[in-house]
Amino acid sequence: MTEAAYDPDKTVDARGAACPGPLMDLIGAIKSVDSGAIVRLRSDNEQSTTDVPEWTEESGNELLELVETDDGYDFYVKKA
Repeated sequence: MTEAAYDPDKTVDARGAACPGPLMDLIGAIKSVDSGAIVRLRSDNEQSTTDVPEWTEESGNELLELVETDDGYDFYVKKA
């Protein structure tokens, strides 16, 4: 397990949610924070490892880091 180098402004725990739930939760969280804020998405859905990077690229937000944890993945996304 790797420790992330970012201190998120908001954390969304979507572990246990089926696809596309984690991505939808992330999108909602991004909409609720100011530009430059960092949102951490916690997900145990492997599809998120594809969905989140694709969405951040399309949306103009920045995927700062993807950390594999003991119980899934933590995505650190910076709002554009």
